[in-house]
Amino acid sequence: MNTKYRYQLASNKVPKLNCPYCGAIKHWQLYIDIETGEVLPEQHGRCDNEIKCGEWVTPKDTGYAKSIWEQEQGYKTDWNPQQPKRIKKSVNEPKRAFIPVEVFNRTRAGYEQNTFIQNLLTRVAFPFEVQDIEKVISLYHLGTIQNGYRKRANTFPFIDVQGNVRAIQVKQFDEQNHTASTDYLHSIIEKHHTRNNKPLPEWLEAYNKNETKVSCLFGEHLLSKYPYNPVALVEAPKTAIYGTLYFGFPEQPTDLLWLAVYNLSSLNLNKCQALKCRNVYLFPDLNAYEKWKKDSQEIQKHLPNTSFFISDLLERLASPKDKEQGKDIADYLIKQDWRLFRK
Repeated sequence: MNTKYRYQLASNKVPKLNCPYCGAIKHWQLYIDIETGEVLPEQHGRCDNEIKCGEWVTPKDTGYAKSIWEQEQGYKTDWNPQQPKRIKKSVNEPKRAFIPVEVFNRTRAGYEQNTFIQNLLTRVAFPFEVQDIEKVISLYHLGTIQNGYRKRANTFPFIDVQGNVRAIQVKQFDEQNHTASTDYLHSIIEKHHTRNNKPLPEWLEAYNKNETKVSCLFGEHLLSKYPYNPVALVEAPKTAIYGTLYFGFPEQPTDLLWLAVYNLSSLNLNKCQALKCRNVYLFPDLNAYEKWKKDSQEIQKHLPNTSFFISDLLERLASPKDKEQGKDIADYLIKQDWRLFRK
């Protein structure tokens, strides 16, 4: 048995413990044996308090994986018998609830009042062609909040490879397309019902039980439509939109398909499972290079036939002021004429 991919982080399937390194409460993700469903000894895990800690101890690091393989082959093992025994626990993952299609579809209008879209058409230094904006809207299913306190905000839906709407991020932008505020569609709907003393819809009651809302990549639904394209992976959905508008749409198998992980700490194995057997090019925000490099190297160990390549361009060329501000590739692209980047 090849033990290389047998052990995986349990994510939400098993309760997290306090981190043994930094002490963060319920941030230590344990490992499970995917063949037996057993939870590994507690020293194996990863702290998802990544900014302050990020400690990661794999079964390979401690020799545990090798020892279990040797035991199963009938060999003598060097594994310390004083280590905690594996505890078998139920790891049945609760059924995930999604945002209904009819709720999602209500965002697919109002682009004439969408600040983000109108900025791209009229206010940026090099406005984009209408047909390209329409195409990127259709490709990523961008939408608009048309009423209420988030009126004119843009919606970024996170849709998985099966077409399920897992989350809809809502962002309001100023006229320079800088983020003014961030929200989520399910939160807006919940506030509306609570404010008006209305019971929550059944789907929202179920959806709120999801431990993680943003649980897939932004643009993940495009992986099945473009099965051979190399992937460009960035942090924010806005950056993925800019990447597509500047470097072109994935019309040929060699064209980049731009996806986003959501935020700094969202580059993880669970989300990257969808990228199996792809070439993935990472473009981290400033100050995120070392973290993403470490994370991607570890993720690649668990994804056969998948290659991660990370760009250090921003880290090498950015000014100290830009680094302090944590700029991303979108901040530089938007100052350039997009026509110069097309093939």
